[in-house]
Amino acid sequence: MDTLTRMQAFVDVVEAEGFSAAARKIGRSKALMSKYVRELEDELGILLLNRTTRQFSLTEAGEVFHRSALEILQKVNDLQDTVREAGTGHKGRLRISAPRSLTDLEIGLPIVEFALAYPDITLDINLDDAMVDMVEDGFDVAIRISRLADSTLIAKKLDSFRVILCAAPSFLEKYGPPESPNDLGDLPCIVDTNMMRRANWCFLDDTGEEYSVPVRGNIEVNSPEVARRAALAGLGIALIPEFSIEAELEDGTLISLLEDRIPSGGGIYAVYPHRRHVPGKVRVFVDFLSDWFKKKRTD
Repeated sequence: MDTLTRMQAFVDVVEAEGFSAAARKIGRSKALMSKYVRELEDELGILLLNRTTRQFSLTEAGEVFHRSALEILQKVNDLQDTVREAGTGHKGRLRISAPRSLTDLEIGLPIVEFALAYPDITLDINLDDAMVDMVEDGFDVAIRISRLADSTLIAKKLDSFRVILCAAPSFLEKYGPPESPNDLGDLPCIVDTNMMRRANWCFLDDTGEEYSVPVRGNIEVNSPEVARRAALAGLGIALIPEFSIEAELEDGTLISLLEDRIPSGGGIYAVYPHRRHVPGKVRVFVDFLSDWFKKKRTD
């Protein structure tokens, strides 16, 4: 049995937080998983896991080994993908992180179309409006909706994006529209906790400089869809992605506020880890999304 197999077994056990869970996940026996990890520890001459009948934890050496093992196994997988693609075309499993709010609307369409165009690539899609750690969580590519911060990730802008400060007519009749962003501190607001600044909303002052305004209200939720519904019910002012409320803005059930004070520059991005050799399955997926959004803009 080679070191890589034992290393993969160790990573599987750590990620599943136990031998039984790891065995069920990959279809091996608990005894075999335990054997692999024990052989790895014997080979290294050091204990990697503290294990009793009820507890499971990494030793200090185990934490160091786990981080390095993840990097090594990823490099091996990338190498296999590169060689496999060179010989037989685009194949393999592609792990994608995407926001549920956008996927339920439009970005779900190109993902489905991609699956039809590349049947040999298996899509493992995780939908979550919260931002994930791509490297730590093992994703190949992520769709992000934001004003992208500097990072070590490679980013491909797919489309422009902006948020809208809005409220229902019934709310505005009761409280009146805010005359400046500073008025929001005294008005009920609906906070989407997925947003990067959460309850500190960013605006432009009279000189065009950005500043933040702390807001509060009776609803804090990690869903732009729930924020939309709460705003429609007249429960407060919300900051919502434009693509989520296009119909409501058009029919007047939500009113856009302080449009000249909302910072621009946001976008929908495909991001992926910076690697010397970007797997072909990642390149073809990002290119497919880019072409899809480009065609959407010209239609």
